[in-house]
Amino acid sequence: MSLNPLVDSRDVRFIMFEMLELEKLNRFDHFKDFDRSVYEDTLALAEKIAIDQFYTSNADGDKIGLQFNAKTNEVKVPESFHKGFKAHIEAGFHSLSIPTEEGGMGMPSIVSMAAAEYFNAGNTSLTMYCGSITGAMYIIMSFGSEEVKKMFLPKMLTGEWGGTMCLTEPSAGSDVGALKSKAVKQADGTYLITGQKIFISNGENDLVSNNIHPVLARIEGDPEGTKGISIFIVPKFLIKKDGSLGERNDMACTGIEHKMGLKGNATSSLSFGDNGKCVGYLLGKEREGMKVMFMLMNAARIHTGVQAEAVSSAAYMHAITYARNRIQGEAVPKGPKSPIIEHIDVKRMLLYMKSSVEAMRMLTLFLAIHEDIMHSSPDPEEVKEATAIVEILTPIVKAGISDAAWLVTAEAMQVYGGYGYCSEYPVEQYARDCKVLSIYEGTNGIQSLDLQMRKILMNPQQYNYAILKKRMTETINKAKGIVDDKYITPVERGLQKLDEIITMMSTQLMEMKIAQLFANSTPLQQAMFPLISAWLHLWSMTITIPKMKALVGDLKGADRQKLLANNAEAAYYSGRVLSSQFYIASEFPKFFGKVECIMNNDISAIVASADVFTGALKE
Repeated sequence: MSLNPLVDSRDVRFIMFEMLELEKLNRFDHFKDFDRSVYEDTLALAEKIAIDQFYTSNADGDKIGLQFNAKTNEVKVPESFHKGFKAHIEAGFHSLSIPTEEGGMGMPSIVSMAAAEYFNAGNTSLTMYCGSITGAMYIIMSFGSEEVKKMFLPKMLTGEWGGTMCLTEPSAGSDVGALKSKAVKQADGTYLITGQKIFISNGENDLVSNNIHPVLARIEGDPEGTKGISIFIVPKFLIKKDGSLGERNDMACTGIEHKMGLKGNATSSLSFGDNGKCVGYLLGKEREGMKVMFMLMNAARIHTGVQAEAVSSAAYMHAITYARNRIQGEAVPKGPKSPIIEHIDVKRMLLYMKSSVEAMRMLTLFLAIHEDIMHSSPDPEEVKEATAIVEILTPIVKAGISDAAWLVTAEAMQVYGGYGYCSEYPVEQYARDCKVLSIYEGTNGIQSLDLQMRKILMNPQQYNYAILKKRMTETINKAKGIVDDKYITPVERGLQKLDEIITMMSTQLMEMKIAQLFANSTPLQQAMFPLISAWLHLWSMTITIPKMKALVGDLKGADRQKLLANNAEAAYYSGRVLSSQFYIASEFPKFFGKVECIMNNDISAIVASADVFTGALKE
């Protein structure tokens, strides 16, 4: 597998086919017609389009950006985006995992997610326009009436029409229940929508002829808070009976945000019903808007983790290339001038990035294959376990990976030295692009609360955590006799420490020490992410160590280096073992410091009043 500037394709295959044994999904009726050759061809096509069409347009999104016309309320994306968007749609990647009975290709989610890594690594801003169609289609398929499905799905399946997700309002960000958008039912069963939405990704663009907006609003007379919220499909253009576009709906883009990163994606402010004529169609039942939206939100949170992992991968791959070609200083005293990749501290930085990106990739694909099992297995117990894995890992995929991406992209800049800080090179854009990933789709603080309270402590019998712990324990037992104990023991001890934390927090919940729990929700998430990463690396080593030994044997020194230089598989497995060892030995020990912080139960954040922070402003 040749090296590309975005993603280590050999590693993608290792995780999918060797670790997760993707082909075992073929035992399910949904996937019985697929085989490895189909999956390989799909990934190869995704890689080609990502490199040829997405990557080549990425800088345009950042440097040219978007053009907003205040007179027409329309947005033009960079011209180079159109070619990539068309290639993505024509290849069917936006409907890759949509069931065949709904007009999609019906492939496993894990294949769709692996393909999404390529596209996001190539151009995250552009990929968002493509992916939002998929999300909107899913909720219309799941909750739309036959009339609504017939009206919108055909043109969304062809990619002629786009999609968004409209939650946030000026006075209702994370507190969705505070929204003010209103819906009034009409005699024909439609609703008239009025309100304002902000921070809407893909809210307006010229890639599609019509944009389909799922919009949260409260039906007139319904109760306040989240229980009174409904969801509506609001098209930019109304649809005639023959399926063609009618007049423009009473909604408009009133502006786009000027942002730190993702400048090629139109983060829009939208106004609905300024003239009292904005038509919307109810999705699902009245007052079930949050139920519908959470299906979309959970998928969006998982894909935020994929975005973060993909950008991290691209930054790492660029850092490797730069380090191999940058001649600077001597790797050994009085030695010849050498590429900086031979300098020990640069190798340390690259190993940090390599091991982090591999952990991110293992985590996202592990979750994805459990989504496939959850939706496909006829065995209720298997479905129950898979659902538990998806539930507990979703906030960790979103929050853990997006936090880590900020650090990995910063380290890539460090490898470049001063050039990393300059826009002449792409890595500073990756750092800027990834920062929002810890903020949107529910801030990481909200993800941490969700993990702690809903997914662990308040989960019946803490089943989610029990299943995750079961999987980790199985790996620890399997590793014995294959992996050196010095890499097994830290993971085993880490799981014991996590048990102590969960036990302590369970007691605090029974004693209603809610403030203390909330003070430690983010630290808990920040501890669980490296523990899960270490576990996945340990699992990886149970596979890579035997394969490395079979290829490399007892070779050492110059003989070993000669083999690795001429045998790509030997080099891959040796590198994979090395990065796993590095992560567990050099990165994972930081976990135990996080544990100590949690167990200290410090109350500073609880007792701190506003005056503590604003006192200096009063002088």
